[in-house]
Amino acid sequence: REFGVHVRYATYESAEEMLAKAMTGNSGWDVVFPSNSYIGPMREMGLLAPLDHRRLPNLHHLATRFTSPPWDPSLQWSVPYMHGATGIVYSTRSITPAGWADLWTQEYQRRMTMLDDPAEVFAACLKRLGASVNAAEAVTLRQAKDLAIQQKPLLRAYINAEVRDQLIAGDVLAAQSWSITAQQAIEQSDHLAFVFPREGFPLYCDTASILRESSRRELAHDFLNYLLRPQVAAAIASEMRTATTNSSARALLSATDRNNSNLYPSDDILARGEWFEAVPPVAQRLRDRLWTEVKSA
Repeated sequence: REFGVHVRYATYESAEEMLAKAMTGNSGWDVVFPSNSYIGPMREMGLLAPLDHRRLPNLHHLATRFTSPPWDPSLQWSVPYMHGATGIVYSTRSITPAGWADLWTQEYQRRMTMLDDPAEVFAACLKRLGASVNAAEAVTLRQAKDLAIQQKPLLRAYINAEVRDQLIAGDVLAAQSWSITAQQAIEQSDHLAFVFPREGFPLYCDTASILRESSRRELAHDFLNYLLRPQVAAAIASEMRTATTNSSARALLSATDRNNSNLYPSDDILARGEWFEAVPPVAQRLRDRLWTEVKSA
């Protein structure tokens, strides 16, 4: 209403789906929200328009941690939007897990799930091996695949946010989960909690970028700057039960929300986290093959 325009809003099931559509150069989108690990590849493919910081005066509201992130140090291509981590959401009526290794035991009696996301499953396996979530070495990746296959008989399913209802109902006792999904489930239950695995865990950030194909770049900048308004960013974080990258917005949240340790873990916990990165194409192809082996095992 403020800018006299109609916003067309669409969702996609995965970042891969978004990327495939953006690669056509005819997606019809102006602004997209890639995960941080997609910024480098999308930039290299020429899919993103450079950002004009003169049209983004609200950038100064970003938390220090996001003013020069490793995936885009000058924020030339992306604006950090929401962030989170991957851990374990579990029933307090069952065994309390401390790390990924606890998801390789019989304790949860096939009432346990992992994310239907190869990067996330491999990340848990790689952390069990003491390796980086971004490991690219063939030997290490095959060891991670073997661990995933070893775990598979213990699982109920590979499933993403849909596990939320099963957790609330008590059908699932433990699940690899994004912190946002875990928080949404916890708030609807009196028997769920979340833990950041002791071996380490992935960190992710959803970002906002303007596609090079956009013919409305000035308006797209206005939209990004609008999202950076503290009141707007706070309202989004409150509604979505997620963590904002905007420090001014976080200050506007209720004390309960801004001090929520699932969404805003301490520096000590964050020190165990590791940002997802784009892996080399050869390693990605191997990961894709190994994930097919896991799913078909």
